[in-house]
Amino acid sequence: MVKTVKTGTITQIVSPERRFYSRTKAFGRFGMRIFRPVSMDQPHWHGHVEINFIRGGRMTYLIDGDRVQVQDSQPVMFWAGIPHQLIDVQPSSEVPELANIYLPLDVFLFMPGIHQLQVETINGAMTEISPQIMPWPNMAQWYQDYRSGSPERHDLVKADLANLLRRVALDGLRFKRPPWREKSQPNSLASAHIRHVVAMIRYILENIESPMKNADIAKVTGLHTNYALALFSRFMHVPLKQFVFRMRLLRARGLLLESDLAISTVAEQSGFRSTSQFYAQFTSAYGTSPNIMRRTYGATVPDFVPG
Repeated sequence: MVKTVKTGTITQIVSPERRFYSRTKAFGRFGMRIFRPVSMDQPHWHGHVEINFIRGGRMTYLIDGDRVQVQDSQPVMFWAGIPHQLIDVQPSSEVPELANIYLPLDVFLFMPGIHQLQVETINGAMTEISPQIMPWPNMAQWYQDYRSGSPERHDLVKADLANLLRRVALDGLRFKRPPWREKSQPNSLASAHIRHVVAMIRYILENIESPMKNADIAKVTGLHTNYALALFSRFMHVPLKQFVFRMRLLRARGLLLESDLAISTVAEQSGFRSTSQFYAQFTSAYGTSPNIMRRTYGATVPDFVPG
């Protein structure tokens, strides 16, 4: 069933399945919505870099336990593979509007000229985008182009976004939520090298429930294992094994908060070898047990900062 909703000056076609993303896959399709924002009942996660722009209100996100307030007319972007939840909306107009852009992670990681933005985003940052370079009329035009069904207009939107993100990177990054790691100096890599890193990230996210050795992950690049691991660490500023561990914890936290799966099943679907190992590592990372986090998911919980 498809429902039409009038939101301010925008009429949105609301499709309940929202096929541009899937919770069961690491990567989704490009998508866009403009709608009246409401609080979410529980966190969720999906395979996109998400750009949000609220007009006529402010909102508060819970991103992996970290509360982040987004002001009226302040566009932001973050990796939606991290469990996130819109927990509060404070309208300043009769009909606040929220524009969401869903950019598949692999598309984002292939964009040229934004290396540091890519690194910080995949490392958990929420980045501010200046409303001067991304005013609301741009969002409205992109949405009309997206809804047109025209491949050429879709290409225009994606090209505009690529140029916008290059400008964000050139203007200097400002964060609503800082990245997990310490700031590092930019370290350029050839696009061919970045493609190898993307292939490894794709493999990790799409096989997170399975046992993985470094050699298994490196194999998808066709490179020598040691060389592939060095490339990954150089791009991501974190060793491959530690990145996999982080992604397992994020998957587990997402399943805990958005499903009623047994904790043993959460552990299994997140790639932990045993429930006891999962309890120990989850509690060490988050400072609270999986049971307690599930019961109190609406409260602020400690963010996981890898050592």
